[in-house]
Amino acid sequence: MMREGGKILAAILEDAKKFTKSGITAREIDKYVGRLCLKYKIKPAFRDYQGFPANICVSLNDEVVHGIPSDKKIINNGDLVSLDFGVLHKGLYTDAAITFGVGNITPVQQKLIEVVRKSLFQGLKKVKDGACLGDVSAEIQKYIETRGFSVIRCLAGHGIGKNIHEEPTIPNFGKKGTGPVLKEGMVIAIEPMIAEKGFELKIDSDKWTYRTVDGGLSSHWEHTVAVTKKGYNILTQ
Repeated sequence: MMREGGKILAAILEDAKKFTKSGITAREIDKYVGRLCLKYKIKPAFRDYQGFPANICVSLNDEVVHGIPSDKKIINNGDLVSLDFGVLHKGLYTDAAITFGVGNITPVQQKLIEVVRKSLFQGLKKVKDGACLGDVSAEIQKYIETRGFSVIRCLAGHGIGKNIHEEPTIPNFGKKGTGPVLKEGMVIAIEPMIAEKGFELKIDSDKWTYRTVDGGLSSHWEHTVAVTKKGYNILTQ
C-alpha cells in the first residue's frame, strides 16, 4: 500500500516540477497539486498538519524546507526550487522531496542539486537489515562535506508509516557504528538537506520557513525507503 501511495506521490511531484515555470506563483503550484490530489484520490499529508496551511512545501533558493506557498512568492528564472510533498493513501504515509532549477542556473546551483541527490543514494548503499543508522548518516555527511557544502544539522529524516513522522530520527551527519539498528520491514524517510555556505538556520515570521542565516543557497532531496534483508526498496519513485 505504501508503494502504491509512493508511486502516486512521485507522479504528482514530477507533474508539479513540469508545471513550475518562471512567472508563476508558489500558490499556483499548490493549487495545481491540490487538483492532482483529487485526480489521484489521495490526501495531501501536510495540509493542516500542525497547522500547515497548504498541500505542498515550496522553498526557494536560501529557503531550506517548509516554505509556505503564497501569491507573493513568484518563481523567477534562475531560482532553485525545492518541492516537499507527502501522501496519505489507504491509511499509510509516504514522503519525498526534489530540488531543481528554473531556466538558466549557475554551475554552483547545478552542483547543489547533484550533490544532495547523490548523497542520498550514497547513504542508501549502507541501508540493510542489521546496519547501524549512523553508518547511513556518516556516509551522507562525508559525501556532502568532501564536495564543499554544509550538512544541515537541526533538521533530519524520520521513520514513516502510520504517521508522517515516526521514530527513528535520521540525521544527515553522524558516526559509523552508532545509532539504532535497521531491521527488515522498517520504512524510513531519508532526506539530506545541504547549504552552499554555513549550516546555521533561522525561521521566518510565518513560523514555518527555515532559511540559511548567511543567505547561502540550499537544496533538499528525499525518498521513502523500505529496509530489506540485503538492502532497500525506494517506494517514492
